[in-house]
Amino acid sequence: MPVITIVGAGPGLGASIARTFGKNGFQVALVSRSQGKLDAIAAALNAEGIEAAGFAADLTDPATLVEAFQRIKDRFGGVDVLEFSPAVHAQGTPLDMVGPLEVTAENLQPQIDFYLYGAVAAAAQVLPDMLKSGSGTLLFTTGGGSVDPNPMMGNVNAAAAALRNWVLNLHQVVAEKGVYAAHVAISAWIGHGNPEAEPDVIAQAYYDLYTARDRAELHYVAM
Repeated sequence: MPVITIVGAGPGLGASIARTFGKNGFQVALVSRSQGKLDAIAAALNAEGIEAAGFAADLTDPATLVEAFQRIKDRFGGVDVLEFSPAVHAQGTPLDMVGPLEVTAENLQPQIDFYLYGAVAAAAQVLPDMLKSGSGTLLFTTGGGSVDPNPMMGNVNAAAAALRNWVLNLHQVVAEKGVYAAHVAISAWIGHGNPEAEPDVIAQAYYDLYTARDRAELHYVAM
């Protein structure tokens, strides 16, 4: 069975992506900081007949990510799809957003570490095997500010735009080697009453992107 690894998995969009791919024959590996939350999501998926397991790791600590992916490989084998969509929900952390006039090296670096370096580190765990086999998919998610900047997220937008740029470059290089890389920018208040912004609906767009493999980027807008 093919395997999808979701980095940044949570009970919203991450769980919906897991469910959508799982219902289409995928085994699911879930990665985020909290093992307890991962176990709860995995239990719900397993109850639906989707084989899933959680593997805790901290994107700001690459060694934990390397360890998590080794455990994923030990449990499931190779990873066929990597979906990267970390999100920060807690306020009062080094990842707080600031406007462009307040951006400093000190509040920008944590964003770069989290989004860009986190994505590069995650991709490094699966890309060599994908290139060797000539197959595989990498999907990287940011907020819509990476494409259409929102000034209230000056430091977040800058890091997300850097990730977007790297993914678009990656797409051009790996496509000829049989590997598909794409960027997904989401302009939506997920789960706030708009039917088009429901997690299950957005998750289907990911699966459609995976099957079509026809573009470097999807800007999902549901306002």
